[in-house]
Amino acid sequence: MTTRRKFLKTAGMGAVAAPLATPALAQSTITWRMQTYAGPALAEHVVKPAIDMFNKIAGDRMQIELFFADQLVPTGELFRAMQRGTIDAVQSDDDSMASPTEVTVFGGYFPFASRYSLDVPVLFNQYGLNEIWDAEYSKVGVKHISAGAWDPCHFATKDPINSLEDLKGKRVFTFPTAGRFLSQFGVVPVTLPWEDIEVAVQTGELDGIAWSGITEDYTVGWADVTDYFLTNNISGAWAGSFFANMDRWNELPEDLQTLFRVCCDQSHYYRQWWYWGGEASLRVNGTKMKLTSIPDEEWAQVEAAARVFWDEIAAESETKAKVVEIFKQYNEDMEKAGRPYRYT
Repeated sequence: MTTRRKFLKTAGMGAVAAPLATPALAQSTITWRMQTYAGPALAEHVVKPAIDMFNKIAGDRMQIELFFADQLVPTGELFRAMQRGTIDAVQSDDDSMASPTEVTVFGGYFPFASRYSLDVPVLFNQYGLNEIWDAEYSKVGVKHISAGAWDPCHFATKDPINSLEDLKGKRVFTFPTAGRFLSQFGVVPVTLPWEDIEVAVQTGELDGIAWSGITEDYTVGWADVTDYFLTNNISGAWAGSFFANMDRWNELPEDLQTLFRVCCDQSHYYRQWWYWGGEASLRVNGTKMKLTSIPDEEWAQVEAAARVFWDEIAAESETKAKVVEIFKQYNEDMEKAGRPYRYT
């Protein structure tokens, strides 16, 4: 995997873009700094409404300053910064923030673990993933607060993709685990700072992006520099979470902990309908990208490879095996349930 890290050019807080405006604070006000994986345009939808709501309700009891992708630390250093207490809270997937846990590989886009966005909260709340994540993060001094779904993982590319052959040699910005999986089909995964992606596509450093659905492509500007959108996806929903430094979390009164959880749930709900409606609307009404598809019988090779990949991951540890078994059981249940849970 090709990697590049972009550091802040100037030392000190003066080099960091201003956080969200907050009211004048009382001397006893609890203040947190929270960084999201998302850049400013995307954060307007995936996190800012929830934090604005929290700050409005909490008032001078507590305020959260929200920072966007790479503003305080590079995204790949988010976990360590939160663990040390440099940042109080984080919104990210486990994979992107380089979490040193047994569940990291399942964050973001774990190939074909989900088909729809509702699969993610059901897996966490009804199939036992919450308990596993809570235990893993408690070991390393971080509170896993709440998991939810984002958009599916599609390819946005400069050249049309109509077959698996067309993927070979394509330099694609994607998540670590997704890149590990896709490399067997000739994809060259590339990691860059989030804010550099648009320019990297324009300059030819990247051939495409496998980081989002079409809603994000339009929202963050990637639809302006790519010409094609592949309707096949390797995951029905990105799985991400809200996290906090364990000491900071334990210091909060119970009602503020509850308020934070409620605002996280509001964020999850907002994203459910924003992405679900946006994906359909932009496929139908969007004018910037042409839709392409790989035939189902050919794409079945990718789905079959995902199950092999699952078993490879499961062999790495007991905890990973437990998570993979949950994925298998869940998908088996959904297939047996039939429509509308699964279509054949």
